[in-house]
Amino acid sequence: MARVFLRPDDLRDLVADQLGADRRLVGLDRLTGGSKKGVYRLRLDDQTTAILYLWAAGENYWPPVPAVPDDPFTDASGAELFAANHAALTAVGVRTPRLLTLDRDSRYLHADLALVEDLGAVTLEALMEQDPAVAATPLSTLGDALRRMHTTLGPHYGKLSAIARGEAPQARSTEDIVADRALRHLDAAAVRDTRLADARERIADHVRRLRQAVTAREEYGLVHGELGPDHVLVTPAGEPAMVDIEGLTYFDVEWEHAWLQMRFGAAYPALRPVDLDLHRLELYRYAQVLSLIEGPLRIADTDFPNRQWMLDLAEWNITKALAVI
Repeated sequence: MARVFLRPDDLRDLVADQLGADRRLVGLDRLTGGSKKGVYRLRLDDQTTAILYLWAAGENYWPPVPAVPDDPFTDASGAELFAANHAALTAVGVRTPRLLTLDRDSRYLHADLALVEDLGAVTLEALMEQDPAVAATPLSTLGDALRRMHTTLGPHYGKLSAIARGEAPQARSTEDIVADRALRHLDAAAVRDTRLADARERIADHVRRLRQAVTAREEYGLVHGELGPDHVLVTPAGEPAMVDIEGLTYFDVEWEHAWLQMRFGAAYPALRPVDLDLHRLELYRYAQVLSLIEGPLRIADTDFPNRQWMLDLAEWNITKALAVI
């Protein structure tokens, strides 16, 4: 598929209506890193900037997968989710870029879009690498935000917008959702890698053993779903702000912490986590390893521009998956 990205002329009406008729767009930068939506920086003639999110088919590199109605991590993209999740984070005092405009009626482009404030390009990941001492304060503040989220509890799991509509199925337990998801990822990845095909039954048995050790739960916290230090911007004032929030959901906080442990590494204890169920955490860690094999291998089959990075990520996790069986 030939991908056509935005040009400055495409945004003339949006800028005039939402940022002011006396302001002119002088630059448009498509930012790298997004794989499900387009992210653009708008540069205006008064030296101000804004960020545009665009949920268009041409911006999404992921091949379609069958929807799983009760799995809140499938198809976690789109303006509806962004709007509901932005409101929920704001309600619990979690910093995220301020929403300026949301258009779900194709008033300006043939796709849903959101215009948000530009908090700059400094990620917590970069700050942790370049100046750990300076990163300590936003890291601690992020821990405070996560505890507010993880102690915001509800009796139902699922995407926030689906829960609000009464359309979030509760037929399976969260641990069954994760275990079933892990086995689907294993099946899909085994088709692409002979090592996984040869070890498929041993890996599946390991997933089942981890699942059997988990006890039932009926209360769920608010989780980002995919929070790494690359999904946290640090403002000029030193505040951490979460981005890529479409995956926000009510689910087990162990899912979040399995991801946080992996992505924050030695800095993870600075987040001062809530109490966790260690059996559930172990299952979720291994499920995420399988996810980080299947997803990268699948997107590597497309025209995603950084294919080798995805293959390297899959290889790293194949090694992890095989090491424990």
